[in-house]
This record gives sequence, structure tokens and C-alpha cells, in this order.
Amino acid sequence: MGNGHRLATEAHHSPMDPIPPELLLEGFPPGIRDAADRLSAVVRRAVPEAIERVRPGWRLIGYDVPFGRRTRYFAFVAPEVEHVHLGFEYGVWMTDPHGLLRGAHLKLRKVRYVTYQPGDPIPEPALVEYIREAARLATMTPAERIARDLDRAP
Repeated sequence: MGNGHRLATEAHHSPMDPIPPELLLEGFPPGIRDAADRLSAVVRRAVPEAIERVRPGWRLIGYDVPFGRRTRYFAFVAPEVEHVHLGFEYGVWMTDPHGLLRGAHLKLRKVRYVTYQPGDPIPEPALVEYIREAARLATMTPAERIARDLDRAP
């Protein structure tokens, strides 16, 4: 096999190669891509150790936080044609001091999210708080999350 053939095949992604977020976003309108990029940047600033990877089956960019020798999924950026969601896997256990979280009305078991349209202001300081809390919750055991709820109950 010559070098030309090897280089040509390296340019294509195999099913096991990670998909870059730009590739997932390229099919969306520019405003959606921009909002998704801005939200992804906030996640990376809030939790610099987070591992970003595209989950093609879910059509989103997922974030895992290192936890010992493993990782735990804690957040996602999910672009859609008209808006972008920043979601939290353990959102039902999150505090919501800014009243931003949605999803309870859909009877989602655990996930909560915020939604942004192209051009919407993104309240970065508030989202940083939410993202860091989501990462902390992901590293808790189910019993710790329940105990946390009991401590917060009136």
C-alpha cells in the first residue's frame, strides 16, 4: 500500500473515530451553530476537565466528567433547527436559583435543560453555576443525591 492510499483513507472517519462537533453542527443554520458553539464554550470554561464528544445517535454534543478511573455523563448541547438546548443529565436534583431549568412539564425523569434561540443572550455566570453543579451531581452516588434532596426539603 503506497503513502497516497494511506493518506486518503485517513481523511475519512471510521465508525470508531470521534466525530468533531463541527461536523455535527455543519447541517444546521448559522445562528444555531453559533449558539451551540457559545454554549459548548461555556461548558468547557465551567468544567475544563470535561470530555466533549459527539453522540451521533442522540444528535448532540455530550460532556463527561472524570470520576476516578471512569467518567460520568453530566451535560449536553443539543442543536435543533429552531433552537439549542443545554441540558443536564441529573437536572431534577439541581437547584434553580435563576428559574432557568425546563423539562418538568414534559415529565422528564431526570433531565432538565435551558433553551436558546439564535441571538438570545446567554447568561454565562448563571450557566457556569448550573454546569458546575451538574458535574458535582454526576459524581455523587444515587444515595448521596437522595440525601441531598432530603437536606433541602422544607
